[in-house]
Amino acid sequence: MISGGKLSQETRNRILDKGLEVVSKSGLEGLSLGPLAELSGMSKSGLFAHFGSKEEIQISILDHTVEFSKSKVLEPALRSKEGLPRLRSLVKHWMGWSKKAGLPGGCPIAAGLFELDDSKGPVRQKLLSMESEWRSLLKKFTKESVDLGELRSDLDLDQFVWELCGIYLVHHTSLRFLKDPKADYRANRSFEDLLERSKPTRKRKK
Repeated sequence: MISGGKLSQETRNRILDKGLEVVSKSGLEGLSLGPLAELSGMSKSGLFAHFGSKEEIQISILDHTVEFSKSKVLEPALRSKEGLPRLRSLVKHWMGWSKKAGLPGGCPIAAGLFELDDSKGPVRQKLLSMESEWRSLLKKFTKESVDLGELRSDLDLDQFVWELCGIYLVHHTSLRFLKDPKADYRANRSFEDLLERSKPTRKRKK
């Protein structure tokens, strides 16, 4: 619970914007409240007065990440035609989205999956919930393509999403850690291969 009175929306957004930049570069565990307070133009005690704990700030930054990324990833996809055009658009904007959005580092959510894989507590639970919701959205868009006959009717949706998430994570590490200049090309090729394997089998003409 946030204590010590309410922050103005402008002040809260400023703190969360700076927090998102820090977490993008240093990860959730690398978030230091002293530097964040300084970047936000607040005292450390003032930051604590409004958020109560480091965990609460981390969770707020994760929520902010979702809202920040919507206009970069989800909203452009929703403007595309339902089915494969929408799924393609979503994947196109999702791959490397943090760099395209101007963040100084990588995706805080992807990094958090590795940072907190052996941890317990509310921040890990928040990440788990967010990842589950995202995979459900990917599954929904994929099913729409199946329902429209663009992908096989017997397609294993969970397997498709599993492979798609694998492509995203390999792309993220290749782009951010390995600095592979072919990361975008390989991710796009893998996605196209996945789609090709998932399309209905064409019947040969007699």
